[in-house]
Amino acid sequence: MTANACSPTPDGAAPASAIWLARHARPLIKAGVCYGQLDVAAGQDATVASARSLADALPIATRIVCSPLQRCELLAHTLIGFRADLSYKTDPRLMEMSFGNWEGRRWSDIGRPAIDAWVADFADHRPGGGESAQAVLRRVASLWDEARAAGDTLWITHAGVVRAATLLRAGIRRIDEASQWPVSSLGLGAWAVWRD
Repeated sequence: MTANACSPTPDGAAPASAIWLARHARPLIKAGVCYGQLDVAAGQDATVASARSLADALPIATRIVCSPLQRCELLAHTLIGFRADLSYKTDPRLMEMSFGNWEGRRWSDIGRPAIDAWVADFADHRPGGGESAQAVLRRVASLWDEARAAGDTLWITHAGVVRAATLLRAGIRRIDEASQWPVSSLGLGAWAVWRD
């Protein structure tokens, strides 16, 4: 977690507006199951710990936008329980990538050939008939552009959206192959703040 990122600038001026990103806590689903937009709950204790940490760090009047999936909305509700000055709205652009008919299936049952076909055309292939990585990047970009002009904004979201935002922060709006998609994201229940 990045709790020290909201300290003043060296000259004492107030820090610039920021985009904060928070990932939901561990979902209550068996390991090895594909759960992109599958609406599964998250663990309560881990959600409370994440919300408490965010509540201590977020500036007053931070705008909060949240994925409508319940694992993210639980974090938003819990955060507001610690900080009555905050409120949030949901936005479907912050949902995780849709894996279509792969959702709820074990990755091992989906099989290597299907996953290889996705990786071979990573930007535009729609795994399970769901959503391509380029489509995710495009929808996150539309919200990214709004957030950059809106002052301090917190996104409560998912790993795939954080990866897309990482590309957007680097000025990348089109990918051509799987190697361009960031490997790392925020850990479950973790948050970060970006000031550019």
